[in-house]
Amino acid sequence: MTHPRGDVRIRINGEDRSLRLTLGALADIEQALGGGDFEALQQRLKKPRVADIIMILHALLQGGGASLTMEALKASDVDLAAASRAIAKAFEALADTPGGDASPGKSLSGAG
Repeated sequence: MTHPRGDVRIRINGEDRSLRLTLGALADIEQALGGGDFEALQQRLKKPRVADIIMILHALLQGGGASLTMEALKASDVDLAAASRAIAKAFEALADTPGGDASPGKSLSGAG
């Protein structure tokens, strides 16, 4: 389900959390997975690894205001398929904004 400002809800450890693709989250994702190269990021996201999904989920959780650490997220009860769908929806929400482009997230929509 998508909420105002492009937020997407996901359940982690039985608690609803918000995912939001902010510019900061996108920059973190690009740096971590694309080495600062947006095109490299797009290529990598065509076949994401579980570690990639966790990193993206963490960045989007931070964008949504969560203070969950990466270590806590790795130890959390999260459905991988649901996480992949939520990540794809967060990128799609960006495309729904004027001038938005969800190119990197499109490849995640098939994951899970």
